[in-house]
Amino acid sequence: MTAVSDVRTTIGALRREVCALHAELTRYRLVVWTAGNVSARVPGQDLLVIKPSGVSYDDLTPENMVVCDLEGRVVDGEHAPSSDTEAQAYVYRHLPHVGGVVHTHSTYATAWAARAEPVPCVLTMGADEFGGEIPVGPFAVIGDDSIGRGIVETLRDSRSPAVLMQNHGVFSIGKDARAAVKAAVMCEDVARTVHVARQLGQPVPIAQDRVDQLFDRYQNVYGQPG
Repeated sequence: MTAVSDVRTTIGALRREVCALHAELTRYRLVVWTAGNVSARVPGQDLLVIKPSGVSYDDLTPENMVVCDLEGRVVDGEHAPSSDTEAQAYVYRHLPHVGGVVHTHSTYATAWAARAEPVPCVLTMGADEFGGEIPVGPFAVIGDDSIGRGIVETLRDSRSPAVLMQNHGVFSIGKDARAAVKAAVMCEDVARTVHVARQLGQPVPIAQDRVDQLFDRYQNVYGQPG
């Protein structure tokens, strides 16, 4: 195949994957109505694939996923892209290791964001997945790259793959779109459990050396070889 054919094949596969992953957001009740989105970087290209704006989850198809450049401009697609496109394009431009970005307004995590309060690391799952607390990013307006700037500023030097953007919701990143979805799912689960724990009393923090051990084990040993 020619290079152009290879790129088209890759984009077609990513359109199918990104479309399918939106079902995980509804499956885990991380979104309502048309809010939230999944995007993926096109490997080796200055392009991303993202959900169209305002389209019902039931009406999503691989064909209506939108391809944009890393400035957020539409390259291919019949719909306007998500209102988060410029913000996510900013993330891809400034964090080259990121292959997927997800945005949700999941209830418990967004409740922490409304208080501008990080979720403390009081669970082994928090240590495993986030390497410490789930941080809070600054308040930022929607529709340009302001949110992207806040995400990058907060996560650039953090082990966490998720940030609670103040008064807004969750943005998660990953090596690919599926990993970013997983981080969003785990973020909500940890936020919910820590909230419940605080209703019962004061949660006990995990010592930093234990957090480091747990994070290293989960990231480098857990799961199947290879």
